[in-house]
Amino acid sequence: MPTYMDMHHSLGDATEADIQDAHARDLAMQEQFGVRFLTYWFNQPDGKAFCLVEAPDKESAIACHKVSHGLTPHEMIEVERPTLSQFMGEWEANVPDIARVDEGPVDTGLRAIMFTDLEDSTVASSHHGDAHAMELVKRHDSIVRDALARFGGREVKHTGDGLLASFTYISKAVECAIAIQAAFAAVGEEGPGSRVRIGISAGEPVDHGDDLYGAVVNLAARICGHAEAGQTLVSAAVKELALGKQLAFVDRGPIALKGFPEPVRLYQAGVTP
Repeated sequence: MPTYMDMHHSLGDATEADIQDAHARDLAMQEQFGVRFLTYWFNQPDGKAFCLVEAPDKESAIACHKVSHGLTPHEMIEVERPTLSQFMGEWEANVPDIARVDEGPVDTGLRAIMFTDLEDSTVASSHHGDAHAMELVKRHDSIVRDALARFGGREVKHTGDGLLASFTYISKAVECAIAIQAAFAAVGEEGPGSRVRIGISAGEPVDHGDDLYGAVVNLAARICGHAEAGQTLVSAAVKELALGKQLAFVDRGPIALKGFPEPVRLYQAGVTP
């Protein structure tokens, strides 16, 4: 059967216990509708919940929600099992039928992961000197941090000539990347270090020691490495989860990325098809 992810937005003051109860009600009714609820996530500060469900069609899953607790999803998208494994790791083996709950500062909920990389920064250093290269890095940091502040991104760490950041809202990560690219283009400078490449994936990272780890982080890094200067590439999951946000994506096809057994379909963000 197809696998769907449904998204419940604006749940107000709903608590973890409320979402657990709703999930339990779904489990009690699922056989009547021929569906199987697999797991769910709850981003408590934002009042958003996500369910993963196997169903013959969207209508069956929605009907089960209506009868069991009345909370119908605002959006529902079909997702492929290989895609889920790429950005959520071994989620089935580790936590079936268990909620993942984000209570604030710890990034254990669904996130967009973004890497930026200043192109040819080492070339700028060797051709124009370290002082010039550092000025380029400082400009990059200023542009990216300003965009993160505007779009709700959290800087995780500096990578030397780029940044790793996370976002609660998938669409905000894409909008942030578009703003970053526009800011670099507005500078109007040519040559090494004048443009940035960006890669974004979406999934459930592992938080440890103020850093993020896991398949979703590795995927974002590989996507960033594959992007060209001035280009933002995103995973299929990012495109799917940004559904309805009026963001433009162009299909760049399945790409073989190091460390991933199957080709990953990538999309360029911020360009008109």
